[in-house]
Amino acid sequence: MAKSIDVSDLNIYYGDFMAVEGVNMTIKAKSVTAFIGPSGCGKSTFLRSLNRMHEVIPGARVEGKVMVDGQSLYGANVDPVAVRRQIGMVFQRPNPFPTMSIYENVLAGNRLNAKKMKKNVADEIVERSLKGANLWNEVKDRLGRPGLGLSGGQQQRLCIARAIAVEPEVLLMDEPCSALDPISTSAVEDLIHELKSEYTIVIVTHNMQQAARVSDETGFFNLKAAGQPGHLVEFNSTQKMFANPDNPDTEAYISGRFG
Repeated sequence: MAKSIDVSDLNIYYGDFMAVEGVNMTIKAKSVTAFIGPSGCGKSTFLRSLNRMHEVIPGARVEGKVMVDGQSLYGANVDPVAVRRQIGMVFQRPNPFPTMSIYENVLAGNRLNAKKMKKNVADEIVERSLKGANLWNEVKDRLGRPGLGLSGGQQQRLCIARAIAVEPEVLLMDEPCSALDPISTSAVEDLIHELKSEYTIVIVTHNMQQAARVSDETGFFNLKAAGQPGHLVEFNSTQKMFANPDNPDTEAYISGRFG
């Protein structure tokens, strides 16, 4: 069941350095939310705080609240591993596990959670996830071959299949198309459109046209100066952000009169 995310007064730190300051937003369930903004403005850091991935960096911490359907992600008794199962992540570069077959790549997350899995259950998860990632027809006859043997765009869809195999509620994507050619990018964008009927999707992208094409709502992040924390300048429906934003800085960035 896709879930909404409420963020209030979120500050993100790496040691003493505040990387992101004072973010407030509600990410709607079963929609695509895009984050745009210049490099270094904290959008990927903020994205990673939504499933506690940023904590893998020593000294990283947050202040404020991230609530998923009323449950705090940062509560005292909350297991970060459970959070990451509920809120999946797809990274900038496709990262299939190099020693694993296509079949085993899809099941990697499930194998961490379940000691033993019957073959028919595993087969069903693999087929459902690869169909969900629009990859089944391309790979169904070579599931035993290495995931690294696929093209870049297929590898990224394999990573999406791996993320959805554990049935998360939210899917985070950190520039999922930046390493892909235009045809593969188009395939991933089409997939994002299809997946939002079942998942809440949040995507960081440097490609403004992509944000306009795939997202329902857009957040624009910026920083006042180098060394200052990133902050959310504006959060609105994508249509409004690209046609008639509230903030002149948003308009300057989107129209390219920026920096």
